[in-house]
Amino acid sequence: MADLTDLGALALSRRIERGETSAEDVMAATLDRIAALNPALTAIVSLRDRDTLMAEARAAGAAPRRSWLHGLPLAVKDLQAVAGIRSTWGSPLFADFVPATDDMLPRRLRAAGAILIGKTNVPEFGLGSHSRNPVFGTTANPYDTARTAGGSSGGAAAALAARLLPVADGSDMMGSLRNPAAYCNVYGMRPSYGLVPQDPLGDTFLHQLSTDGPMARNVEDMAALLETLSQPDPRLPHRIQPEPFTQALDTDPRGLRIGWLGDWGGAYRMEPGILDLCETAQQTFTEMGCEVTPLPPPFPAEKLWHSWTTLRSWAVAARLGIHHADPARRALLKPEAIWEIERGLSLSAMEAHRASVIRSDWFATAAGLFETFDALILPSAQLWPFDKTLDWPHAIGDRAMDSYHRWMEVVVPVSLIGLPAISVPAGFGAEGLPMGMQLIGPRGGDRALLRLAQAWHRATDWPGRRPPAL
Repeated sequence: MADLTDLGALALSRRIERGETSAEDVMAATLDRIAALNPALTAIVSLRDRDTLMAEARAAGAAPRRSWLHGLPLAVKDLQAVAGIRSTWGSPLFADFVPATDDMLPRRLRAAGAILIGKTNVPEFGLGSHSRNPVFGTTANPYDTARTAGGSSGGAAAALAARLLPVADGSDMMGSLRNPAAYCNVYGMRPSYGLVPQDPLGDTFLHQLSTDGPMARNVEDMAALLETLSQPDPRLPHRIQPEPFTQALDTDPRGLRIGWLGDWGGAYRMEPGILDLCETAQQTFTEMGCEVTPLPPPFPAEKLWHSWTTLRSWAVAARLGIHHADPARRALLKPEAIWEIERGLSLSAMEAHRASVIRSDWFATAAGLFETFDALILPSAQLWPFDKTLDWPHAIGDRAMDSYHRWMEVVVPVSLIGLPAISVPAGFGAEGLPMGMQLIGPRGGDRALLRLAQAWHRATDWPGRRPPAL
């Protein structure tokens, strides 16, 4: 049964539906693989009792089929409250918290028939693209367990790459679906902001930087999970109408125009080999009949960074300021969280307004680019997977990083204005470590972007060609 874990979610679903295997068989194979490999990875956390999960799998097998996810074992990113499962946000403040109710994302997964087996590891409160926290420790990269799996969806990406899960959810504020996907040789999609709803709690108008999204080892599974997660909620503004993302996924990409943004004219320092790998990978688009054009920087990088850091700190302070206000709770926050909160608390309303004006200017500029190009490309990360014992990379080459997240700056152009982006595997570097590229589309262009990613997957299939040697 071990070969069941090599299959993607839709392939497993079809086998269960045809009676070729059972939810019980899939659960047993999944839990066996987690037991064998997860101790070296710390990808899955808060794993539930095996006997209980096996009983739930048997019950699923006897129940009416709810959807393509029926009977499949899934673990939810540990930034979501999941009823009955320890939900920590990677923070000592919530180390023993077991919610009584589900957040919207796990609620939708359960309604679709998925069996929630536990959580996937994250950095504390999702801050930083390195999944380490004082509750569970650090998630290791399946391609080199001395390296990081990235973050904040690092546990999800590592679990996918190691075949501990068939498909996974994640979230992305500053590359948290894209960076770990690149580091673990899987796909991660940040949808257009507003496509995947969250519970309408607190302010739902101002803070538009973070969104949930899907991760997978193939594009079809990713599209299917996006369909499940993206049904609109009328209580939320900024809604985007979902589409049948899995239908007609295979299309001919010939004639598509793609703009290559490289290192943004040198503004985004890259470790050696990353740009070369991505430029070599682009030959595949040319072979597919696409036209790839190198582009100069379309907007000043420092303006983007100023706008981003202002709006991000404002959002983080709004979310976590309640913990900072209590000295006892503040003492349990990591230094980067305290820095981010205090920076946000110091901002004036007009500073936030001016940052949003820059954001608005960039959105208009990007919209103009998409009048010429069907998609844009950037690397998914600026460094190769790094030593997992680091707190965060303090330099790229001879350029010092002036904050805990400056090394992730290449993801900012997308996050700042809520564009859809898919990190696709781009291959491997000289040390055998994976890297990815961001495929970027116009707001609302998620379906077209999935079709481009599917053509890429058909031509390359890096996850299938080169799984980790665990």
